[in-house]
Amino acid sequence: MTNFFIPAILLLALVLLLLLRPFLFPAKVPATSRRQMNAAIYREELDKLEAERTAGLITAEDYEISHAEMRQRLFQDTSEEDDRATLGSTKKTAIALFAFVTLLSSGMYFYFGDVTQVAQMNSDQPMTQEGVEKMVAEFADKMEKDPSNLKGWTMLARSYRVLGRNEDAAKAYARAGNFIDSDPQLLADYADALASNANGSFSGKPLSLINQALKLDPNNLMALWLSGTAAFSSGNYRSAVQAWEKLATQLPPNSEELKGIEASIAEARSKGGMVAKAPVAAAAGKVISGQIALSSDLQSKVKEGDTVLVIARQVGERMPVAVLKTSVAQFPMRFILNDALAMNPSAPLSKLKEVSVEVRISKTGMAKPEPGDLISTAKTIQVGTENVRLLVDQVRQ
Repeated sequence: MTNFFIPAILLLALVLLLLLRPFLFPAKVPATSRRQMNAAIYREELDKLEAERTAGLITAEDYEISHAEMRQRLFQDTSEEDDRATLGSTKKTAIALFAFVTLLSSGMYFYFGDVTQVAQMNSDQPMTQEGVEKMVAEFADKMEKDPSNLKGWTMLARSYRVLGRNEDAAKAYARAGNFIDSDPQLLADYADALASNANGSFSGKPLSLINQALKLDPNNLMALWLSGTAAFSSGNYRSAVQAWEKLATQLPPNSEELKGIEASIAEARSKGGMVAKAPVAAAAGKVISGQIALSSDLQSKVKEGDTVLVIARQVGERMPVAVLKTSVAQFPMRFILNDALAMNPSAPLSKLKEVSVEVRISKTGMAKPEPGDLISTAKTIQVGTENVRLLVDQVRQ
């Protein structure tokens, strides 16, 4: 800020000095007034008239008429107040100009924005993708010149992760060496990068890094999420539920993150054939839980990869209140509907007395019902009811 104001003040002082110089340093020789100038002009004109009369160029009568007119004009012009007094005091004029210029420049400065606002505007401009990539490239060049900076390699790895360059991130983490061995968050980040490069496979080093991170910090959020994901991918649904439930207890109530992890827990329980229980967000509220059965006539029509949707609607309404969406598992399969699955957070399931519940098995997973979907009969169920039994026994035409 000081670097801006000092040059600005000096520039303003220079402008004022140049502008006020005639008032600050007046001429030592008195200026000629307008009266004096008029008198000199008429004197010259009278001399010319006299010369013309002497030379015989004009008659005596014309001379007298012209001479009288000039005397009258000279009297009128030289009788006006001397214009040297019209400017008033030079000191007052200088002060007035100084105040005017200062106020004008200050007003324009504060109207159009000061240096702080300009700097703020520049800082508010979003960094472009090209700008970020350029900065990361420059940082990478710097790290190649200083390969022993292990902390710098972790910073570079995280930068690559932001850009989605997981392969480069994994290489940077590897060059960080033992610097990350005592940091559970860095270990989890490294494991995630390796798994991403292996098409989601956690076998081998990624799983080893996750276990190492959890040994250092059993409550590390990312390590718990990855541990559950690794278990889910390998079909160990019970371990996945255990890891994710531990993660859920640390997430803020009613947050989007908690709703997402509860949906994952519900899916793992369904796939593992485990009895569902009320998740963290809905533990204090009312839920609907039960079992979905499949008619023996339709078992051949269900394939792995089909999507099961359990839909709750307010009685007489078409808009769903809550929807559970999960993959097909072994039937009968457990389900639970709770506030975490609400379509509108301001209208949760627990605020209703009863809802209409139905099941639909879709080949495409689309929200809109399609011909060929397997469906159950809709049942009106009291919110808070447990051990509800729903039978999928129809094909949508």
